[in-house]
Amino acid sequence: MQAKEVVDAVTMKRALTRITYEIIERNKGVQDIVLVGIKTRGIYIAQRIAERLKQLEHVEVPVGELDITLYRDDVNESALNEPELHSSDIPFSLEGKEVILVDDVLFTGRTIRAAMDAVMDLGRPRKISLAVLVDRGHRELPIRSDYVGKNIPTSMTEEIIVEMEELDGQDRIMISKEEK
Repeated sequence: MQAKEVVDAVTMKRALTRITYEIIERNKGVQDIVLVGIKTRGIYIAQRIAERLKQLEHVEVPVGELDITLYRDDVNESALNEPELHSSDIPFSLEGKEVILVDDVLFTGRTIRAAMDAVMDLGRPRKISLAVLVDRGHRELPIRSDYVGKNIPTSMTEEIIVEMEELDGQDRIMISKEEK
């Protein structure tokens, strides 16, 4: 597979800053907002948004980590028999809060559906919103993002690869095409 960089570190930072400003504007501040990052890269994106919110609004927005492994509907039977469990870490109440789910790439919508199920099992938020770094299209479920860093239309044979400094040593978004 040949991968081509489509977003560099500077552009990624701008996209995250744009998401942050949109969150502030749409919510008229950040009161009662909590960010919940979907493992793995969604957590780092949520932490970066929270950091930027603190710089701009001088308020610490709580950040939680959500593992949706057991909520997925697209895992094979052997994975269900021996699921690799990661832990969710949400050390605050979701009751009455606006939960903003954060993920790196929105594709079919199945990950987000699973994340909403997991959140509802943890409490009853006032509202659930979605922030994604990349929306690549191809929805299988009626799910859309409220906050989008970049729209990158793809074909079904392409893959979006998000690399983040915390995990991969650099920030960038690449697109790769499956070779036949």
